[in-house]
Amino acid sequence: MIGERDTRPWGTWQVLDEGDGFKVKRITVRPQSRLSYQTHEHRAEHWAVVAGRATCVVDGRVVLAGPGDSVDVAIGQPHRITNLEDEDLVLIEVQMGRYTGEDDICRLEDDYGRLSA
Repeated sequence: MIGERDTRPWGTWQVLDEGDGFKVKRITVRPQSRLSYQTHEHRAEHWAVVAGRATCVVDGRVVLAGPGDSVDVAIGQPHRITNLEDEDLVLIEVQMGRYTGEDDICRLEDDYGRLSA
């Protein structure tokens, strides 16, 4: 739902837009924090960095991205976003796929004890 937001151990997200087959989120990652290493069964993701510096892992490959850079993640590819800096990392995430629900996450590694069953 547009406007939906949540606070996670690593930062926050907010839904900016959504429609049939897509969802757009603003994601803020706190300094020295990272999301889980995860996969999605139903969606691909496109990350556009707008502030800060992202250290991303996509299918085992490290990608550094700053403002104006983007990173693509295919359906099923393991991925993670990390903020190794001392200021917030802000990115816009475009999810594309037949299903974009929050329960389409399979956590492979997690710093906060939230591994998938």
